[in-house]
Amino acid sequence: MTNKEITIRPAYQAGRFYERNPERLSKEVDSYLDAHAQNPSYDNVAALIVPHAGYYYSGNVAAAAYMALNPKMQYKRVFLLGPSHQAWLDGSSADSAYDFYATPLGNVKVDKETAQMLNQQKEVFHYKEKAHQGEHCLEVQLPFLQRRLGDVPPIVPIIISTDDFDKLKQTAELLRPYFNDDNLFVISSDFSHYPAYDDACKVDAKTAEAIQSGDVWELIRTVEQNHRDNIPNLSTSACGLFPIIVLMLLAGNQYEPKHILYQNSGDIDSNHAGGVVGYHAFAFLRNKAKETNGFTLTDEEKHKLKEIAFGSIKTAIQHEKFNPGDLTPYPALNAKCGAFVSLHQHGHLRGCIGHFGEDTPLNEIVAEMARAAAFEDPRFPKLRSDELDDTDIEISVLTPMRRIQSIDEFQLHRHGIYIRKGWRSGTFLPQVADEVDWTKEEFISHCARDKAGTGWDGWRDAELYVYEAIVF
Repeated sequence: MTNKEITIRPAYQAGRFYERNPERLSKEVDSYLDAHAQNPSYDNVAALIVPHAGYYYSGNVAAAAYMALNPKMQYKRVFLLGPSHQAWLDGSSADSAYDFYATPLGNVKVDKETAQMLNQQKEVFHYKEKAHQGEHCLEVQLPFLQRRLGDVPPIVPIIISTDDFDKLKQTAELLRPYFNDDNLFVISSDFSHYPAYDDACKVDAKTAEAIQSGDVWELIRTVEQNHRDNIPNLSTSACGLFPIIVLMLLAGNQYEPKHILYQNSGDIDSNHAGGVVGYHAFAFLRNKAKETNGFTLTDEEKHKLKEIAFGSIKTAIQHEKFNPGDLTPYPALNAKCGAFVSLHQHGHLRGCIGHFGEDTPLNEIVAEMARAAAFEDPRFPKLRSDELDDTDIEISVLTPMRRIQSIDEFQLHRHGIYIRKGWRSGTFLPQVADEVDWTKEEFISHCARDKAGTGWDGWRDAELYVYEAIVF
């Protein structure tokens, strides 16, 4: 029996976009990183937007983005999302052909299994070799990750190339189970291409403001307006627009887009200021203590809840009694509120059970719902011990309910709705609004008819409550 052949993607851009010599490359990347040594790093970085030009031009801005990462963070995967410079896909392609990506600094492992699972979603994903072979936008991120993180976790390289918004939305939904504390997303994009220096500064400032708004439609409108303004030689406002749209769909209003640095190639080489390329660095931060109806969870409390969910499942498999440990440092975990626990494997739901009520401490309800999602969801077989390490856990903590007197008080995408009429009741979580194209009234009417069983207009004389979900 022979071992399966290991496939390694060559470092196509070594010697072109960055140094080929390992020692010189390390010194080059480190010099860029050191220039931002005084910049703050964050424990709660969900995603970065980073340029992908040659290091001479964009290395300083890229380094500013990577210095936002805390190198002590332990990520399970790094999802690399970028545009295609050589093949139109009308969709997305995850690189499932290689076991490793080579760089002069060493090989980086590819999570082939996750890439293959994504490529099986044929309505959106399909592997196309030409989109990855020789493509620079993801490859150039690797030396920065290697020097900043040291041991780089397995990567999932994804090229996104479609202007079909429905497909971008589907791409975001397929990636949503991975958009959590376990994984880092790196979005590769340059910004304005080829306008004069002053025009680039103006265009790129508008695009940055739209990204910072957190509103994906504001970004789309801004890019379209930039095009209509007929700025000389402007060929695009952002070559990675499609991956950025996917990121903003994933982030919603639960994340803080933080602008870190802007430069364009004219700042590096003034001799070519007549036609420049813009570079932005952004970090998308998970809100450390997002206040919702007066209820907050810190990053530390979220992390502890993830530990509780995992430990509860693991001890159940081992037929042992679960002990959450000392919860004194985590006061919010004793609050009485509802929670849903969802299990995913390679983007596919593997179990989801929740408790809608305010009668049990949060730490206990998460432990109970985690076990229920693993072993009691009738749609799936019981979780086996050999599946546990490959299972992603998502927790939705439901904040205390507040009764409303009018649907004018209900905010689509922010609030979940709970309808109670006699002995009938039903709810939609806030994230349901991200999956459908309903108006506020349609959202509530669907909940009344499909969940509470009161009929389309049954909500009009029912008790209505709103709550929010802290999803991580």
